Amino acid sequence: MGRDDQLTEQLVLLVEDSDEDREAIERALHASHPHLRLEFVIDGHAALTRLRDETRPRPMLVFLDLNMPGISGLSVLERIRADAALADITVVVFTSSTTADDIERCYAAGADSYIYKPVDFALFRTVLQGAVDYWTAA
Repeated sequence: MGRDDQLTEQLVLLVEDSDEDREAIERALHASHPHLRLEFVIDGHAALTRLRDETRPRPMLVFLDLNMPGISGLSVLERIRADAALADITVVVFTSSTTADDIERCYAAGADSYIYKPVDFALFRTVLQGAVDYWTAA
């Protein structure tokens, strides 16, 4: 079975080091998109290892936190885009950073979207659900 055959239309990989944000993401997406299979990793190294593992299904979408210990989200994004086997995966930066420099660097590195994490849970849920709807639409 080739790598393309393993693409899982319902799998979303979430790279998030915050326990609270992981819980909020899971609650929000479970309510709005119960058919999605969510897989969480807590840092950039784990994300790259997971994405390069050809024995596991390939996610259709990656939500990437920008500010993480170890390998930064920006570095993860750059490595994904530099790897021909991963370059076509949709990557949405989902972060608390609103600095223009971070936004510009992420888009320059190949982010498909850059979304600020709202503090208000209702807005957080709405923004996250809208992003999933947009990137998973047929």
